Parts: sequence; structure tokens; C-alpha cells
Amino acid sequence: MTDDDTHAYAALFAEVVATGRRLTRGEIERRRESGEEAARAGHSLRELVGGQLRAVRSAWPEQTLDRRTALDLLSAVEQSVDAFSSGFERAQRLAVRQEEAERREFIDDLLYGRSDLGRTAERAERFGLRLSRAHAVAVARGPHPYTEADSAPQQVERALIGRFGDRHILLTTKGGRMVCVAPGDQREVLASFAKQAYAATGGGQTAIGRPQPGPRGVAHSYEEALGALDLADRLGLDAPVLHAADLLVYPVLTRDRQAMEDLVRSTLDPLRSSRGGAEPLLDTLTAYFDSGCVTTKTAQNLNLSVRAVTYRLDRIHRLTGTDPADPASRYTLQTAVIGARLLGWPAKEF
Repeated sequence: MTDDDTHAYAALFAEVVATGRRLTRGEIERRRESGEEAARAGHSLRELVGGQLRAVRSAWPEQTLDRRTALDLLSAVEQSVDAFSSGFERAQRLAVRQEEAERREFIDDLLYGRSDLGRTAERAERFGLRLSRAHAVAVARGPHPYTEADSAPQQVERALIGRFGDRHILLTTKGGRMVCVAPGDQREVLASFAKQAYAATGGGQTAIGRPQPGPRGVAHSYEEALGALDLADRLGLDAPVLHAADLLVYPVLTRDRQAMEDLVRSTLDPLRSSRGGAEPLLDTLTAYFDSGCVTTKTAQNLNLSVRAVTYRLDRIHRLTGTDPADPASRYTLQTAVIGARLLGWPAKEF
């Protein structure tokens, strides 16, 4: 508060002492406007209220005030401080909304790579990122969609900030998922994010994209993380943490979709003639390959007897002409099984 402001308040309060009047509507509105201007100028509310109270002391007359006059003065002070604080808070709310809108716009541009790269890099400094370095993105999901106002993202943020402090990390939510952007050489940050997200969501799943350079690299890493979660859905991967680098073979397998469809049809279509349809036999093959082609482990995972699993494998051999236990032909069959899971076969026809 400037000296002029202090003198103006002192004159106003002195007039209140002399006349006993309350503040006019115009004076109250001017107090609100003063509060807004002070907030935009970066002053603290504590400092400004203190300035008004000092103005009250300046206006307080030397003689002892009667109770009525003292109450009139205190009432005017209450009106003034209330109006001033209201204007201050209104400006702060507007600033917060503006800041949040700009932050969400930046996050959208960063994750989708839609804005001018130079402008994105320039704005990134404001939000704690240095895009001249490589960055990696982790995406965590839980049983429910999340926003930044929910307890789970806030719990994760508190844990990360408490452990790592300011390491140029960006935490946000997007599409109901939690997102962490961190320098690519700080793998411990993303590992901790995955651990904290798992705890906060009660057993969620996190996918981590590969470190990529530059502003567009963040978008690429984010796409990889989303792709890993999509693969987890299609392949039934339930690991709490997925690394996109470990799943690169799957996009390669489906890059030529027509060829993969032909492989699935030619290799697995005979399974449809089985009494229970193709699904039980396909599940058996999936469990068999996931277990490292160990029959006893496959039986445990499927909750079947070893004899039942052996029968199913023999049935697959007879129907397809390919022996799952034969290393020479196993690769074709396993690739077809992976393709079926990726393409949604046999539920989807193609």
C-alpha cells in the first residue's frame, strides 16, 4: 500500500469518525477494485490489510471515543476490509483460472505435438520443463478415471515432490489417466511414479514410453505409453509396469495387417471346428506359450489337469497340423496366436 493510499484511507476513516456514516456503494466498489489491482500487482493480502489497519490508527482521534463512534469506525473498517479482500480474491480466482487454462493448453500441445515446437519449448520453461533434453512419459491408470482434483493424483504428486523435489517433472492427468513427464536420464522418477500410482489406485497399471529428444519427443513417448496400455488390454498383460521398449515387437507384427490376418486365418481357422469352438484352444495355446511351453505350469495357470492340457495340445496338433511342442513349427503357431490376440480373433471376423 502506497503512502497516498494510506492517507486516503485515513481521510475516509476520519470522516466516518466525524459523521458516523457507513461507506457508500461507490466507495465499497472502489475498495474492491483496489483489491483486484493489488492482487494483479503481486502484493500479499496480509501486507495490504496491515496497511489499512495502520490507516485506522492514523485516523483514530486523540480524545477517547464514545462507544457509538468506535462502533461506527469499526463497522467502516469491516466494510472496507471485506470489500478489499473480496476484490483481491476475485482477481486471484481469475488468475488461477487463467493459469490453469494456459497450463491445460500447454499440456495438450505438449502431449499431442500440435503447437509450434519453438513456442512449446519456450512455454515449457514456465512449467518446469527443459525440452532441450530427452524426456520420457509414464501413463498410469486405475479402476476409475482421474482429474487433478482427485485424491489419487494428489497423493502421487505429494510423494514425488517429497522425494525428488524440483527435478523438472510435470505431473498432470489426461483422459482420466495420470501422466508424468520426466527427464529421460532420471528413470528413478518414473519408477517411483509407477510405484506410487499403483499404491494410490489400489493396483493400477503404468506404461512407460522410451526417452525421446526435443518437444516432439514428449508426444512420441506419450503415444508409446498409451500404445503399451492398449496392447495390455488386447494381450491380457497384467504386469503393474509396462515398458514400451519391451513391447516393440507387437507393433511390428501388426504393421502389415493383411499379412497377419492371412496368417491367423490359415493357421488357426481349423480350431473353429472343435466342439467348444476356437476360444478354449486359443486360451490353452496362449497360456502354454506364456508359461515357456511347460505343460504343468500351463495346467496350473488354467486350473486344469495336466492330462486335460495334453489332450488340448494334441487336439490343436491334429486340427492345425502344427505341433505346439515342436520348436521347428512353434514360431509360426505362436506368432499366429499373438496376432489373434492383437486382432481380437475369433470374436472379430476378417
